[in-house]
Amino acid sequence: MTAPDLQAAPGPADRALRRERFGWYSYDWAMSVFNTSVTTVFLGPYLTSVAQDAAGAEGRLPFLGLSIPPGSWFSYVLSFSVIVQVVVLPLTGAVADRSGRKKQLLGALALLGALAATCLFFVADGRYLLGAALFVVANVAFGAATVVYYSWLPDLAGPDERDAVSSRGWAFGYVGGALLLAVHLGLFLGAESLGLTEGEAVRICLATTGLWWGLFTLVTVTLLRDRPPVAAHGAGTSGFRQLWSTLKGMRAFPLTLWFLGAYLLFNDGVQTVISLSATYASEELGLSQSVLTGAILMVQVVAVFGALGLGRVAARYGAKRTVLGCLVAWTAVLVAAYTLQEGAVAQFYALAAVIGLVQGGTQALSRSLFSHLIPAGREAEYYSFYEISDRGTSWLGPLAFGLTYQLTGSYRYAIISLVVFFVAGFLLLLRLPMRRAVVAAGNTPPERL
Repeated sequence: MTAPDLQAAPGPADRALRRERFGWYSYDWAMSVFNTSVTTVFLGPYLTSVAQDAAGAEGRLPFLGLSIPPGSWFSYVLSFSVIVQVVVLPLTGAVADRSGRKKQLLGALALLGALAATCLFFVADGRYLLGAALFVVANVAFGAATVVYYSWLPDLAGPDERDAVSSRGWAFGYVGGALLLAVHLGLFLGAESLGLTEGEAVRICLATTGLWWGLFTLVTVTLLRDRPPVAAHGAGTSGFRQLWSTLKGMRAFPLTLWFLGAYLLFNDGVQTVISLSATYASEELGLSQSVLTGAILMVQVVAVFGALGLGRVAARYGAKRTVLGCLVAWTAVLVAAYTLQEGAVAQFYALAAVIGLVQGGTQALSRSLFSHLIPAGREAEYYSFYEISDRGTSWLGPLAFGLTYQLTGSYRYAIISLVVFFVAGFLLLLRLPMRRAVVAAGNTPPERL
């Protein structure tokens, strides 16, 4: 066989890499349904209704000597789960990098979260404490497993392939989330014809989300493989000591911290737009729940093409430029939302389509950009701080939104106030010397950044 023939035939290493990449993509498919069906769509309203059923004569919930309004219960539970993640995620990253047993850790965390999500089926008849406890376990496990999952990216793709591989992963996640959400919405809307109450339909949706997450995680842990930890990492070091070492060591990479600061700002804007757009649409624009539900599903579908398409744009123009372009688009979306007329369904759907196009690209390319700024062997630890920037700081945008509304009484001023997060993040990322930052982390820069 000639040399050209050898180059043309895919070797065992190529087939093994493709197989492992498919396993990595499949976890995005597995886990995204939890974020979509449980956290975003169904659990908040349902757990609020369960809490309302359990409220006393004064319409308040007793909890640790406090008196809590049922309408605040889910937001408090969500905030508490984020606080727990801030503690757990860095420890998870330290253990994952030190042990070299990422596959087992990912499987254990994902299956724990999936089991807790499945057990949400039993939350009924005023069992608001059970619902809170199960969601905290599921959400913390979700975040910790995500840290381990992200850390495989540098192992599965070279510097010039990571944008495309990361974008495909996000696309898999959006497809999975959209498919199961469509089934869930059909079940919820057709509950009466199936002989179910709305509450029973929601419980089935919550439980099947957990089953989906757990089932497809088995595909992931079957196809992925562990790598030995970097020798200098300190095999005999405890997770707490390794975490402290990482915190001290991050000071040596100020440009990596610079990126995290930029990501903190613009991603907080992204998360706030996603979480509060329904409030803006219903309260300010007077749009119905059916319109909002259709928009959520459409965003999931459009985001598939956005993630893949912007991955190709990044291959030509660089991931940093592409993310900067996405931030300009996010800013334009907020300006357009500010000017929307009440009841403007078509215009709202048009904005939702733009959000879908840029959402996947912003998230996928930010993930791959950060992978170049991590010292070798510390992927899970550094991604734990990236994930904290994603989750642990997402109160800044809602705070700005809430304060602006409180001071002005206008949701339009509240939504436009979020522009500051995208502008500040844009300016920080624009001034970051990415190629120098990659070299400073000890990595080889891709051809296009």
